[in-house]
Amino acid sequence: MSQPKAQTRSAEPQAEAQPQLKRGLSVPGWVNPFLPPIFITLILLAGNLSFGILESYSKTLLAIGTAIGVEMVLGRIFLRKWPHPASSYITGISVGILLRSPALWPYALCSALSITSKYALRVRGRHIWNPSNFGICAMLILASQAVASLSIQWGNNLASLIVIWVLGSVIVWRAKRFHVTFTYVVCFIALSFLRAHITGDPWQSEISPITGPMYQLFMFFMITDPKTTVRSRPGRCIVAVAVAVLEFFFRLDSSIYAPLYALFWVGPAALLIQMMIDSRRARAAKAPATSGPEAVQI
Repeated sequence: MSQPKAQTRSAEPQAEAQPQLKRGLSVPGWVNPFLPPIFITLILLAGNLSFGILESYSKTLLAIGTAIGVEMVLGRIFLRKWPHPASSYITGISVGILLRSPALWPYALCSALSITSKYALRVRGRHIWNPSNFGICAMLILASQAVASLSIQWGNNLASLIVIWVLGSVIVWRAKRFHVTFTYVVCFIALSFLRAHITGDPWQSEISPITGPMYQLFMFFMITDPKTTVRSRPGRCIVAVAVAVLEFFFRLDSSIYAPLYALFWVGPAALLIQMMIDSRRARAAKAPATSGPEAVQI
């Protein structure tokens, strides 16, 4: 009679060990926030080692350090907790890559403005601008004599370009935002042919900017930012189309910072429209019925 009990006890640990083995094969949850910073760092290193896209490592480190420091302080003050550094790291490294200035202070100021916008410019508890997009556009407008934005091409190294596009696609796929990048790229290419027809420039020259570092960071990290994109999948695609169309007109006006400016205007407007629609739906749901048997009073 004791033998079955022994078999039962020996089988229980084996049954419990199987789920642990399955959990061990998946990526731990705490690793996920670090994947985008790792990928964008690889993009930075690949671009700088191949084509020297950075002004200097010290300026980029200053931008990263400022972004993380300001995030920690403001997060502790306003949210009563220490924020995860992954988001501010991405903001800082984006500033370090995209901003151009012979001085150090623009890198620190741009990162500080970017992070501060998350806490100062909020609607119903949500920031509506992509932080690095806001900071860089603010610097280009307010300190145009001291700064510029990266707009050079990577070069003719197809291997580096493929690596960057693969890494970027992995990031947005994991964030469930690949449809945003895909929609934007399709619209950009289609509108490039239209722009070439209007201006008389070769279509190759109109499409080529999308292979540059500014556009790659833009379409993989800015326009797909989960915190500043609308909720629905069709809505995000519509926003991507709107950004591409507004950028089309900015580029017709010879603006080399067209994608940054387009997202600066379209992104917040889309979120405000979504908030307005949500508010109307919430009021409609709370409003008492005005017709029907239960509403009839005598």
